[in-house]
Amino acid sequence: MKKILILFVIIFSFVYLIAQSKKEVKKFKIKSVTVTETAGGKTINENKTVFAKSGETIEETDYTKDGSVKSFHKYKLNSEGEVIEETEYDGANKLKEKKEVKYNSLGEKSEEIIYGSDLKITKKHVFSYNNQGLKTEKKTYDAGNKLISSKKYIYSYQ
Repeated sequence: MKKILILFVIIFSFVYLIAQSKKEVKKFKIKSVTVTETAGGKTINENKTVFAKSGETIEETDYTKDGSVKSFHKYKLNSEGEVIEETEYDGANKLKEKKEVKYNSLGEKSEEIIYGSDLKITKKHVFSYNNQGLKTEKKTYDAGNKLISSKKYIYSYQ
């Protein structure tokens, strides 16, 4: 039990230290955050995050245990700072996946279209919301626009 508690504290501390809020990033004009680990006299990059002036994440790089690039994510934002496109590349800088995100007039995510490395649609997520703006449903469609799953969100109130 003690080991689990210690592990939880370590993980929480790590996430807290690297998770810069958009407000902090903007306030301190942070351009990027790089997380490194030094062990056995060797320093290796673990992760790098690059921010826009607005404080939004625009690039993320994850590294392998030997320090080479594992994956790279690039984000395009609209004028409201919402992600409208995300591209993921592997360590050889080859496209793995591209995601386009659409929003409704209330700024709620209404659709995600996912493309494979060949830029052909692999699946699509469609989101529904209630009058309070809470997500009520996520439907997933395959490349042929056939419904493959539906997830409902049910809220209970105090």
